[in-house]
Amino acid sequence: MLQGKVLRVARPTDCLDLVVRFYTEGLGLQILTRFENHEGFDGVMVGMPGESYHFEFTHHRGHTVGRAPTRDNLTVFYLPNQEEWQQAVERMKAIGCEPVPSYNSYWDKDGVTFEDPDGYRVVLQNAEWSL
Repeated sequence: MLQGKVLRVARPTDCLDLVVRFYTEGLGLQILTRFENHEGFDGVMVGMPGESYHFEFTHHRGHTVGRAPTRDNLTVFYLPNQEEWQQAVERMKAIGCEPVPSYNSYWDKDGVTFEDPDGYRVVLQNAEWSL
């Protein structure tokens, strides 16, 4: 039923510019579109052109949303090519992001975890995805 559809992961942030920098300069995603003061919300959508997923980060002016509820709120990118994976890890470090130990040690075996400015975590997994 959901085959061929687009996945949007949407979440609020208190630090829109820092989060966008993390996902673009760090992870290498691109700004797809942005909006300002749409009924009090500012937002940026990031992803890769032509892919069927993107992230939408929003900030509601005058409101605070706080940090991630746990250290196990993850987005996982599977990068099976060792060179591509290493470049992604180095890109994160180049913008000042240092790896953090994963809450679940499974992710430390073949991956590196980074925490975004809101406390949500991204795992760069050097493996193929499989069920």
